[in-house]
Amino acid sequence: MRKCVRKEGHVLARVFNPCGSRARANSPCHSLMHSIIVIALAVGCAHAEPPASAPSTSPTSLSQNSEIDAVLDALDARGKNLRDFSAKVIKTDADAASGNDTKLTGTIRMQRLPNDDARLHVVFNRKEINDQPPSADRLEYLLANGSLIDRDYARSIEVTRQVLRPGQKMNLLKLGEGPFPLPLGQDKADVHKMFEVTKLPPGKDDPAADSIHVQLKPKPGTQFESKFSTIDFWVDPASQMPVKIVTQDPNGTTTITTELKDIQVNKGLTEDDFKLPPIQQNQWNIRQVPYEQ
Repeated sequence: MRKCVRKEGHVLARVFNPCGSRARANSPCHSLMHSIIVIALAVGCAHAEPPASAPSTSPTSLSQNSEIDAVLDALDARGKNLRDFSAKVIKTDADAASGNDTKLTGTIRMQRLPNDDARLHVVFNRKEINDQPPSADRLEYLLANGSLIDRDYARSIEVTRQVLRPGQKMNLLKLGEGPFPLPLGQDKADVHKMFEVTKLPPGKDDPAADSIHVQLKPKPGTQFESKFSTIDFWVDPASQMPVKIVTQDPNGTTTITTELKDIQVNKGLTEDDFKLPPIQQNQWNIRQVPYEQ
């Protein structure tokens, strides 16, 4: 595991890349962590705790005719009002070098907590590679209390990584600090500072006829220039949540698509939504990875 300095952005990069900086872009470990980056931050939490009386939706009305700044303002409000969400998730990795498309299907739950904290629970229970028959491979991840637990049920492996210092919180979405930003709960001025922002016309790959397609292109000299050539996302005007995210790496070899369906916002998730099922510990390979300064 690579060392990280005490800036929050580097810590968060380490949260989602415990394999270390030497992991290849197409390695299983890199793909696993990138899955969590995309999912967590596609619908992650803004850095300000919402007031208890905040409405569950943004008051700004959106349509495909909305100007780009109106879309960013609505996403800003949506993020600040977001207390929790759950959804079905489909995540597809397309590797141009190998020609393989790998699709994982499952569920995601996220909840913002007091004092600028959050927790995330992701379960993948279906895997498809190209045209091969799907398999019921179960992968489960829980990010909470400064630890990332990942389970591979087919291999009976559980790894718990302490990813934050005691008392440190998870600012998953703060622009300039999180490893993969989307402008939920972010001031539009900060978004324009780091990206060329474009609202694109409707296309055949849109998740819905009325969805709004926005593209972020990192500006030269920003920390995201070396990570992504483009970040495309589609916003549902009704929920004002991203429902599809497509990232392209700078070399044009890897495209990662994350789709969110049946999104439920601010329904009041409970402790039970973030519990892992019991396992036969004497039959599993269980490892603990301590925090590394």
